Amino acid sequence: MKKEVKLNAVPHIISIQDMILQSAKNFSNKLALEDLNDTPINKVTYRELLENILRFGSALKELGIKERTHIAIIGENRVQWAIGFLTGLCFNYVMVPIDKNLTTNEIMNIIHESDSEAIIFSGSYSGIMAEGRNFLKKLKHFICMDTTGEEKDFLQMAELIRKVKPLHPDALPKINPDDLAEIIFTSGSLGRAKGVMLSQKNLASNLVAMVSLVLIDDKDRFLSVLPMHHTYECTCGMMCPLYCGSSVHYARSLKTIVDDLQKVKATILLAVPLLYDKMFKRVMKGIKDNKVKSIIVPPLVKITNLYAMFGLNVVKKKIFHELHEKFGGSIRMFIAGGAAPDPLVAKGLREFGLNFIQGYGLTETSPILALNRIDNFKDDAAGIPLPNVQIKINNPDENGSGEIWAKGPNVMLGYYKNEKATEDTFESNWFKTGDIGFVDEDGFLHINGRKKNVIISKSGKNVFPEEIEDILTRSPFILEALVSGEEDSKQGEIISAQIVVDAEAFIELAEASQTKINDELLHKTISEEIEKTNKQLAGHKQIKKFYIRENEFEKTTTQKIKRYLVKNEN
Repeated sequence: MKKEVKLNAVPHIISIQDMILQSAKNFSNKLALEDLNDTPINKVTYRELLENILRFGSALKELGIKERTHIAIIGENRVQWAIGFLTGLCFNYVMVPIDKNLTTNEIMNIIHESDSEAIIFSGSYSGIMAEGRNFLKKLKHFICMDTTGEEKDFLQMAELIRKVKPLHPDALPKINPDDLAEIIFTSGSLGRAKGVMLSQKNLASNLVAMVSLVLIDDKDRFLSVLPMHHTYECTCGMMCPLYCGSSVHYARSLKTIVDDLQKVKATILLAVPLLYDKMFKRVMKGIKDNKVKSIIVPPLVKITNLYAMFGLNVVKKKIFHELHEKFGGSIRMFIAGGAAPDPLVAKGLREFGLNFIQGYGLTETSPILALNRIDNFKDDAAGIPLPNVQIKINNPDENGSGEIWAKGPNVMLGYYKNEKATEDTFESNWFKTGDIGFVDEDGFLHINGRKKNVIISKSGKNVFPEEIEDILTRSPFILEALVSGEEDSKQGEIISAQIVVDAEAFIELAEASQTKINDELLHKTISEEIEKTNKQLAGHKQIKKFYIRENEFEKTTTQKIKRYLVKNEN
């Protein structure tokens, strides 16, 4: 039975420019953004953020960069990245965020494909930019966030901001919320990037809808760890906090997350499931390795679960105080996106009094389509559709599963200079997500997997590799897994798995059993783990063959394996 969805009252905005102006007025002297690394502009209040935007935009105009010009931006997570990006949106430019982990060739290709005429970049890219000057003829303006001493021909971002007179907010260009605002290049099949075109209306409507479901306010502090070029981090981890008056603190690196959480006493962490999996495994290992904790923690979890049923979650916080302090002592919620988290990890963290919710979306939908709430969630579901989003399951099978189609103000304008790809992705104004899923009786959306990854078993049934991979990677001995269909001369199409083993777990096993790590040990242990996995699967989904890989898989920004690059390896 569907619950009636009560929405939070949130400010109305029609564009990102509108949001920046409203927040500067409402949260003037409150901290907005902060770098935990040392940078030229490493901390701004809401008023200072607007002033920096007005100055930088004024400087871009003085350089002769006209409205609607395409401006690329690349760099590590930092305050200047946010200023550069938001200036573009406030001054009616089209921003092109580039993945900082791409190869030089891919970076050059996106600059070219996106028709960018200016680029804002951090000092670590000055070598690439010096090279690019020679053949990227459209690129006229090179703006560096740092002073590295080797960029004589580059403009300095901090210098441009310091020297120029700020524009008055009333003099900002008029924004048409339906116009193209940013182009985000995603990795397509065969690695060919497609440029997703989003408008300010797409972004603003997504902010309003997500906060009306999950309340965030001016007391929240976000630790930012995911790459800012990615829509998930850009919309949910940067623009969403700025819309709500929260502060964003940029982590020094992925290795310092726990220290940084403690330093800023973060209340919200946005991350991909892989990070939470590692975190949870470490917590559980710490409990298992401690004789006293391994005895007292399980019953404490059960007792505090009873209190939690009556809404007394504060008891868990008190009992598991030491664990909460490890994460800074102020965490209000962990949010997962970018891929489906393990329901057991979600449940496990919640049993220690740490709220955990997940959402679902795509770059093409700005990005959120569905979201769980703190008080209304299912750990195995993507969430309930946002209030302004329509979800339809196209051509459902006997179990109600089919391709997920979506409609809403957050759905992209199309793919940049690619009419065919745009046409193929829409049908009667419905956006085809390429994901297979179903909606349950409570209105929660569930994701089975990607349409293009489905394996058809001998019995004609659909097998979703993601489901099997999720079970495999729960094993302490399996770091990564990729499941696919494989033609076998005797059995026809069978399910096979490529496995990357977890070195740490095997070292522990070898030390505990005083054996050597060799092919025999690896093969025997993984065979046992495959057997355990098969016991949890229906016959047509069971793994018949496996391979142990030498190297980890190549992954996207959100730590998804680039399946199209992988072939079976014996």
